[in-house]
Amino acid sequence: MTVIRLTRMGRKKRPFYRIVVTDSRKRRDGGWIESIGYYNPLTEPETIKFDEERLNYWLGVGAKMSDRVKKITGK
Repeated sequence: MTVIRLTRMGRKKRPFYRIVVTDSRKRRDGGWIESIGYYNPLTEPETIKFDEERLNYWLGVGAKMSDRVKKITGK
């Protein structure tokens, strides 16, 4: 199944996340199909940027969002 979830980037104790579309069987930081945005929890306020059009496309073709991505994007 295809999922929309976060993949961790950045260095130790300085996380930065990409919002990616991937196969659910892949590891958290394994390969992904498409990167549709990013999330930086360390800035004040938190930085969130994603491509709404691509997010809606992937939801339309059956991708599921992780709980954290649902919370971040407000969907």
